[in-house]
Amino acid sequence: MTKTLRPAPADLSTGLPVEGLPLRLPLPADHPEPVLDVVVPVFNEERDLEPSVRRLHTHLRETFPYPFRITVADNASTDATPRIAARLAAELPEAEWIRLTEKGRGRALRVAWSRSRAPVLAYLDVDLSTELTALLPLVAPLISGHSDMAIGTRLARGSRVVRGPKREIISRCYNALLRSTLAVGFSDAQCGFKAVRRDVAERLLPLVEDSEWFFDTELLVIAERAGLRIHEVPVDWVDDPDSRVDLIPTAVADLRGIARIGGALARGTLPTSGLRRAAGGDPPGSLVAQLLRFGAVGVASTVGYVLLYVALRPVAGPQGANAWALLSCAVANTAANRRLTFGLRGRGGALRQQARGLAVFGLGLALTSGALAALHRWAPGPGRLPEIAVLVVANLVATLLRFLLLRAWVFTAAESGGRTGAEVR
Repeated sequence: MTKTLRPAPADLSTGLPVEGLPLRLPLPADHPEPVLDVVVPVFNEERDLEPSVRRLHTHLRETFPYPFRITVADNASTDATPRIAARLAAELPEAEWIRLTEKGRGRALRVAWSRSRAPVLAYLDVDLSTELTALLPLVAPLISGHSDMAIGTRLARGSRVVRGPKREIISRCYNALLRSTLAVGFSDAQCGFKAVRRDVAERLLPLVEDSEWFFDTELLVIAERAGLRIHEVPVDWVDDPDSRVDLIPTAVADLRGIARIGGALARGTLPTSGLRRAAGGDPPGSLVAQLLRFGAVGVASTVGYVLLYVALRPVAGPQGANAWALLSCAVANTAANRRLTFGLRGRGGALRQQARGLAVFGLGLALTSGALAALHRWAPGPGRLPEIAVLVVANLVATLLRFLLLRAWVFTAAESGGRTGAEVR
């Protein structure tokens, strides 16, 4: 299950893409140094650290066909975690540890990944909530050269998740918020199970500002906007009831991060310099540019809707005229936004997007029909001008919801960039 964007055109004389990153090449089977460096960030994990690292070590020795390393990144722990990490590094030839003087998962990953020379870098949470059988499928596309990043997802079809309703609701709401505000195409930003090719990490890490829990989201947004290939793996995941994540401060920090990234997207200043962009990459322009294009299409659609309503009302009545006018304009509006606002060309996905557009049309029809019904209930026989005024106001509300749904569902960032291979659904 992979979401990919088309590769950049390459200069055949040098093997480099036109815009920066080297071509992804498979790693040789006899690579002498560690191919994979799995980072385990920890803070005061004296209880779980040793059994988890030993379990991970055994799993990699039995299933991973390349040399590997396990790096314990200690985030300023105040319990016995540093002593246990040092002992594990001394006893296990593939293990090492580093100690940071400041907390922060993003900070630990930045330091550990920056100092590693392994071609593929990964991390997983110390509680091993994610079943380790997904580790090889996670990193295989990076080793083969197919993808740039890989993430585990708890929200895709095929995932098996055991957790309480509170965390389930929070997770789904957070990812829905990302899709509606930042128009992301990846499905699960915060699953503690990710990997990246080192050559990609070297260019991504300097662009990521956050050093805490929002680090993952920011890394993925920048990578996706730059047109990098992101591979998604459905995982089996069991919630750790002893999780140390403080939900309220983390949620507030994430909202700040979303606002910061959203502002950068609106201004067109999200940093992607030095990263390869795929042909057809992002939706054209910033959020402001999309809003302007959407607004222009909306004005034209509204004018057409009003003219159709006035023409059809004598023969179809107010509700019938509203339905036919709105349906006709919804099809034309979806097609126009597909091409002009979200920069999609060709027929790929057009029928699916029109079907989703019609579902959004249903929401607009419900709003406008409800407004008409309310008007006729409160003021029988109001005449055409009050009807048109009420419909215009109802359409404005429907238009705002329509734009959010077009960005988050009908024309996602991934579809705007074009997909090849298997797609995330």
